[in-house]
Amino acid sequence: MATPKKDNVTRNLVIGMIALVVLVTVGVSFTSNKTKANVATPSSVDKAEGYGIVFNKGLTGVPKVDIWEDFQCPVCRDFEAVNNKQIAEWITNKKIVAVFHPLSFIGAESAYMANAAACSADEDKFLPFHEALYANQATAENSGKWNPATLIALGANLGITSKSFTDCVTKSKYQGWVTNIANDGQDKQINSTPTVLINGKEIERTQANYFDAATFSKLVFKK
Repeated sequence: MATPKKDNVTRNLVIGMIALVVLVTVGVSFTSNKTKANVATPSSVDKAEGYGIVFNKGLTGVPKVDIWEDFQCPVCRDFEAVNNKQIAEWITNKKIVAVFHPLSFIGAESAYMANAAACSADEDKFLPFHEALYANQATAENSGKWNPATLIALGANLGITSKSFTDCVTKSKYQGWVTNIANDGQDKQINSTPTVLINGKEIERTQANYFDAATFSKLVFKK
């Protein structure tokens, strides 16, 4: 895999505006730009963290890492491939508070994937499901690869076979939450993916900061 260039780190939100039309045609609506209070949310979500999926909530004295991503974004996949292992280890060893914000501006399949990821969080399988989504990313965006049936099959490969999971994916249980994430990202002017904040400050978009594990680690822990 070719190393992504700095210019490819950003994903312009113009794509997102086009994707809104696509979402409406498949019945997934993102027409409102206001956060909706009465929507189903995964238990690991913290509204105070922009509706992000939080690991190690309440842990103090450690860095907080916010990751804004879109599961169809190839550059997000490359960031994940470089940093996923160490981020998972930091979470397990309680070295960071991690907040994941799955965006859906690339298109309908991003929305399906974000919802399914939230469903996997209810099964305590978010991190392996997150990894599997990127490992199996389609070669083209909105190619038709990802839909409720294929996402349920992906979960089954990870041992997620409960009826609650399949119902959650099939019925798009967390679609309102997906919209809230998108609206929060818009409010915070998150206009590209991946976007990573450390203790609330966005890291500079350079090749090393995003795609060199040692450099990223130094940024997180200010070594």
